[in-house]
Amino acid sequence: MKSRRRDVEVFSLSFLDCICCGFGAIILLLVLSKNAEPYLVQEATQDLRQRVAHLQNQRSEIRSHARVLNRELVTKRQQLSQERQRLARLQGDLFAVRGRYQTSKQDSAVTNIIEGRLAQAQQILTAEMRRLLGERYRRSPEDRTVGGIPVDSEYIIFIIDTSGSMSYAWDLMLKKVSEALEIYPKVKGIQVMSDEGEYLFPEYGGDWIPDSSVRRTAIIARLRTWSPFSDSSPAEGIIHAIQTFYTTDKRISLYVFGDEFTGSSIDEVVNTVEQINQPDAQGERRVRIHAVGFPTQFVNPPHLQITGIRFATLMRTLCLENGGTFVGLYRFTP
Repeated sequence: MKSRRRDVEVFSLSFLDCICCGFGAIILLLVLSKNAEPYLVQEATQDLRQRVAHLQNQRSEIRSHARVLNRELVTKRQQLSQERQRLARLQGDLFAVRGRYQTSKQDSAVTNIIEGRLAQAQQILTAEMRRLLGERYRRSPEDRTVGGIPVDSEYIIFIIDTSGSMSYAWDLMLKKVSEALEIYPKVKGIQVMSDEGEYLFPEYGGDWIPDSSVRRTAIIARLRTWSPFSDSSPAEGIIHAIQTFYTTDKRISLYVFGDEFTGSSIDEVVNTVEQINQPDAQGERRVRIHAVGFPTQFVNPPHLQITGIRFATLMRTLCLENGGTFVGLYRFTP
């Protein structure tokens, strides 16, 4: 008897079960991965926020440190500026010391020259000078630095160079102003101006300062700290003083204290003064011009002394033609 062959079923129940289980597993994996995705995104977002917060903290710390560094930089710059100013002052002191040293080597020879010039410049007291000073007045030895200057005027004007170079001789200048005032025990009016024509006491601009011991003390006191602008030329102050105060009924003495002339022409200044300072009936100029030259420029090398030489040339000419005396100082010590 022949055995009958079993028919094989391709899509049996077991095969379908396997296929369904496989699809179910895939679906389950997809479901699980979708459920996990929000958690992963949340975790990544939290990490990024923490990192941003950390970077913001670092930025704040860097900004704070930058502000501290900026303050330190400002402080260092201020210290540098102060040190530069101190260095400038020290250089000025060194300049003055070198000047004193250089001039001291020639003191002996220069002293003889100055003494000779002062001796030639001395004049006999006139009747007007005796009336002003008194018959018993005698010059003291200290007055020799202004010796030879006529004191027959009842009004005096000081023209003072206030440029930077004169600061090295400022104490000496104050002493010479005091000495000039001492040889006039009593005058009718005083005036003090810069070489630019600026008044020491603006409230007396264009007018005379009444003479008194209190006023004289106030003049010296204010001069100690007075420093208006100056172009190192006495021409403006001299011309302004004569034009403002010249009258035919007053005798005025003009005292110029300076060390430089930076103007363009000496002849132009001399001619202008000659025109405005007209002589009286006896041929004498109504405004006497005296001058004291300070040696600040002569501590420089010869090629840098030209402005000092021009000042001396200008003032010697003006003093000669306007009845005055020029005195050249040769050292800084009062």
